Amino acid sequence: MISTTQLKSGKEKSLYRRHPWIFSGAIQKLPPQIAEGDLTYVADAAGNILATAYFSSGSIALRVLEFDKILDVHAWLRGKIQAAYQRRKAAHLTENPATNCYRLFFAEGDGVPGLIIDVYDATAVLQCHSIGIFNMREVIVAALQTLPGIKAVYNKSAESLKNKAIINGYLWGAQESPVVKEHNLLFQVDWVAGQKTGFFLDQRENRLRLQQMASGAKVLNLFCYTGGFSVYALAGGAREVVSVDISAPAVAQAAANASLNGFEAHHTAIVADCFEYLKQMPDDFDIVILDPPAFAKNLRATHNALVAYKRLNAMALKKMKSGSKLLTFSCSQHITAPLFADAVRAAAIEVGKSVQIIGHFTQPEDHPNNIFHPEGQYLKGLLLQLT
Repeated sequence: MISTTQLKSGKEKSLYRRHPWIFSGAIQKLPPQIAEGDLTYVADAAGNILATAYFSSGSIALRVLEFDKILDVHAWLRGKIQAAYQRRKAAHLTENPATNCYRLFFAEGDGVPGLIIDVYDATAVLQCHSIGIFNMREVIVAALQTLPGIKAVYNKSAESLKNKAIINGYLWGAQESPVVKEHNLLFQVDWVAGQKTGFFLDQRENRLRLQQMASGAKVLNLFCYTGGFSVYALAGGAREVVSVDISAPAVAQAAANASLNGFEAHHTAIVADCFEYLKQMPDDFDIVILDPPAFAKNLRATHNALVAYKRLNAMALKKMKSGSKLLTFSCSQHITAPLFADAVRAAAIEVGKSVQIIGHFTQPEDHPNNIFHPEGQYLKGLLLQLT
């Protein structure tokens, strides 16, 4: 039986706006003995049931699954996964001979906070960001088993849940091929030891845009990870690409991905701290890519993150020549697009360079943004040209 959590008077307003997060300060009364991940109905101060959510012990105490009562949560979750698959099928991602890796499920964007599923050819990689979702992993696996083409499900939730008792591993099936295709380019993906689920699928269309502008260019890819942008630049006819990352395994995989596509002759892979590399960066690059990890892991880190984005972009712009292009990103959820643009603008002012914004970049359609959850629009990118 599902218990009920009561909100303080007036704190139900966020539910009427259909925002899926309820903070701990909004709660008047929790059910006795409620545990991490437990389902609960959410009621206003008068006792009217407004939503079904699961409980977490952090500042976001409740994450809403449905703005109504859910009578059978397992059937509801299976329906959500099937609906997300059908949307990817309509977007020509599920049976695409040129691209066989995509995000099948994107948390709040697809209606289930805490649930991430990435598909790499025949393997679905599950990453749970809450115990409430992890507790339903068997239902998730059963739903995935019904989808065409999926032959294995790998759990990659230990890091996201920060729980040593949770062990990553296959929940169904066994190791499938680690080589995938994206826009007919080949990539080795390590979903076992790699960051996140193994590859940054959210940059797929942005990598393609880089490919279209890279002909004849000398390109620097900083924070390259496994070389996604590097391979696309090479595919677009770049005369030289330099990939830099502080992680030796990532740089080795970037080099392997360049070789996998036959581009090794025009690719240089360097293990280095990107901030240190920028101090000695040559001034003859035509395109520079800055795609750092999230600088703001939480709201409290926003100020320091903006300082870091300004510093990073200023260091790059200072060394760049007239006519060159800077493709710069923030994947920090707590840094809005206007804040990021302000940080980059401050960097341009600091170095005294004349800069145009000639393009805006964001996440692709398999990373949908719930209109009621603006925090889901996490990826911001600007294409700048020095004049």
